[in-house]
Parts: sequence; C-alpha cells; structure tokens
Amino acid sequence: MPNPSRLYAEHPQNVLAQWLAWRQTGPVALVVVSSTEGGSVRSPGALMAVSSDGRRCGYISGGCVDADVVLQAQQAIEDNKVLTLRYGAGSPFIDMPLPCGGAIEITILPSADENALRQCHDSLRARNWTRLSLPELPSSFVYRPKLRIRIAGRGADALALARLVRAGGYNLTLQLRDGEDIDEAALDGFDDVKALKTPQDLPPAADDTSTAFLLMFHDPDWEAALLKQALRGQAFYIGAVGSRKTQNRRKAHLEQEGVEAAQITRVRGPIGLVPSMRDASMLAISALAEIVSAYKDTTINPFANTAIILLAAGQSERFQDGDKLLADLAGKPVLGHAAAMLADQPVAARIAVTGPGQADRQRILKAAGWQIVENSDTTSGQSTSLRAGMDVVAGMPAVEQVLILLADMPFVSDAHLHALREAMTSETTASMSVNRNALCPPAIFSKATFDQLKSISGDVGAKQVFRALSHTQTCQLPDSNAPDIDTVEDLARATGALPA
Repeated sequence: MPNPSRLYAEHPQNVLAQWLAWRQTGPVALVVVSSTEGGSVRSPGALMAVSSDGRRCGYISGGCVDADVVLQAQQAIEDNKVLTLRYGAGSPFIDMPLPCGGAIEITILPSADENALRQCHDSLRARNWTRLSLPELPSSFVYRPKLRIRIAGRGADALALARLVRAGGYNLTLQLRDGEDIDEAALDGFDDVKALKTPQDLPPAADDTSTAFLLMFHDPDWEAALLKQALRGQAFYIGAVGSRKTQNRRKAHLEQEGVEAAQITRVRGPIGLVPSMRDASMLAISALAEIVSAYKDTTINPFANTAIILLAAGQSERFQDGDKLLADLAGKPVLGHAAAMLADQPVAARIAVTGPGQADRQRILKAAGWQIVENSDTTSGQSTSLRAGMDVVAGMPAVEQVLILLADMPFVSDAHLHALREAMTSETTASMSVNRNALCPPAIFSKATFDQLKSISGDVGAKQVFRALSHTQTCQLPDSNAPDIDTVEDLARATGALPA
C-alpha cells in the first residue's frame, strides 16, 4: 500500500491519518474544498493537511494553486484564524487563474476539532460511510470507504491486477491458488496473501458495498464455491474472467447449485471495458477500468439498489374540500410534489400504492413514472398499503433497501432523502426522520427488515418496526420539510410556507 503521507494522497482516510499524526507534534491545518464551479480537478469535500513547517498531504488542484494554499494555511496557523479563499473565476488572485476556467472555494481550518476528525478517520478505516460536519464549514461532506478489490485467482492475470490495485492505492485482498503463485507474489512484495486450499475451506470474505470481487482463473471445482460466497456478500461488483461460452457454463452450474436467477445476473463476464484482451497487463487495465466505472456509478447513484414506496391510498377523511392529494399547491396537485421526489435519481423501482377508485391519483403517478399498486383493503389501516408495496419489492431480489414516503408530505427535500440514504451503512438496519424529538416519515429500511415490514398490521406504519430494531440511525427533518396535508387549514398554512 502506498505511503498515505505522500504529496498527492487522495482518499480522506489517508489525509486525515496524516493530519492526526502531525497533530501529535504540533499545529496542522485542514484545507477543505468547500465548493466548485465549472471544471475542477477535485470535488467538494476534497482534503489537504498542511503542517506548520509547510509539509502537505493531499491536493486540491492540478498544481495551479496548491503552493499558494500551503502558504495561506501556514499563515492561518500563525494567526489561528479560519480562512475562506476563492481561486479561479471571480477570485481576487488574478495572477493564479485556473486553466479549466472554473472556480474553487476552500476553507482553511487552523485548528479543527481533533475528536471529529479522528471519528471520521476511524469510521472510514472501519469500512463505513461517514460524514464530516464541522461548524466552520458551510456544509457537511459524506465520504465513502476506500475501494477494496478482492481477487481470487492464479497465474499472471491475478498478479497483474493486484499490481495495478496496489499502485492505485486501493485496498487489496489477494487470494491465490497454489505455492508457485504465492512465491511469485512474495517476490513482488505482497506479504499478506491468503492461500486457497480447498473449495470446501475458503478464506472468510467480508465484502461490503465498496468491495469488488474478481474470479481470475478457470477451475470448475473452485468457481461455484467462490462465486456463491461472493453472491452472499454485498460486493457492488462481481466479475469472472473468461469467454462468453465460459460464463454461460458457469451460470448454468450456479443454477444447478440452486442459486437464484436474480443473483446469477450479478456475475459479470466477460470482464473489462475493452473486450478480448490476451495479455495479463492489458486485461488488468481493462478490468480495473470497469470496476472503477461501476464504483463511480454506485457513488453517483446512491439509490440504484433502493426501491421507493409512496403511500398514496389515504381516504382524505379530514379534508373538507374533496381529495387532499388533488388539491392545488403552487400550481400542481399535492400528490405531484411527492411524485417528483428524487425524479432525477436512478432507483431500483418506484412503487405507488393507491386505493380503489382513485383514478386521478393513478393518472398523476403514472405520468411521473410510478408503478401503481392498488390496495383494496385501505379501511384496515396504513399497514395494508405498506404490505402491498412490500409484496412487490419481495419479487425484486436485487433491491437492498426500501425508502418509504407519504404522499401528503409534499415538502420533503431531496437533500433530506440523500441524508437518510447516507446514514445507511453496511451495519445500519434503518434510518428514520425525526422532527422536534418525534420519529416521522420518511424512512429507509435495509433488506434485513423486509419480513418485519410485511408482517405489521392495523393502522400503524413503519415506525413500529423501526422502534423494535437495533443499529438504527435518525436524521433531523427540518421544520420546513415536515408539514403534512390533512385539512384545508393545513393546505392554507402550507401554501404560505412554500419556498421561493
């Protein structure tokens, strides 16, 4: 693994590790990219650590302004003063334009909260998504654990990919088939290789949602065992080297072994962005490029494995002027606001539950791209609508989480839904909103809770399940997001509270 104190460390875990180390011997500044405009080398949340004597770890540009940032950080340490600086378009530093034509804003913290940074670092090291939130920053930033790649293989292909993974600074788990390869790996400096002894005695795997698994050898006696093990985990990418014919044989074998079809589709192959690579080094580059692409997709599209259930079957019994979900709110129906939540986000499914005779609601929802489920038993309480939605989710094995929304809460922001999603780590069973110390929708539940969500009864919702769970998180729902529409008076108040 490359030295995390190197000049161009990228991952927050490495930069924070160096900040903590330097902090033991003297003051050290934390530089945070707080925002960007147009083209930029780094994203908001990128970090740099700068010691009082000018050493740095991390980078915030392609070399355009980093040297000046170090000088500014040293001055901030001397003055013990937080600095906010802008480089590029609109900056007072006209002698340091950014070639990309954009702009970056940074915040320099001369003495950041050590406990907060340690907690963030330790959480990333423990393979958890984490949030850095400091009072001096204009916003908080969410960080994902380092990309980890687990390779089970033999021969040149496995070792070539392992070298690339190490050079990229990613986490590596290398599992090799025989003594010759293990000896070669030792000569290459891989000193933590796990031996594959028998298919019945595999090394334990701990694949999380930031792990990619690659099977990089051909041996029918091993393939099913290794792939079945990977499919039981949470790896965002599972691939196997070989031709299309080989992949078809493998998938047929997995089917014979009783693996569900939806799980088998997770196995990618032939692997690589560039097809038919015959040299180990080029195959490694092609495979790593595909993994990085998949990793980026799961980072940019955090709801890709999440099904949304929108509960829209209420009878509007307290609303004195017709159907509350069809009432006008800022030029469109109340339901139209709820139906537009996360509209630009790829999701596993959008499932809207309505009651019988609610054709106008169904028309609005269909136009917004929702799959309609009709609950014929709405008089038995909200639980019947939730169960109706969960029955559909149960037929979608690839769904890992379900997000539950209420149609009469039109003000919930996408930002809050992202916060709920970001709170879901590999160990979290559910993340629910809280407003004024009270649990409330919306909420996200992991796959481990699906049976419990399907078993509730009466006029209760998911809150009952949440209270019975352990390893849960809550996210503060702002007052501006919290209003629901039950009465005409609620609608009148909501109209006045609409954001500009």
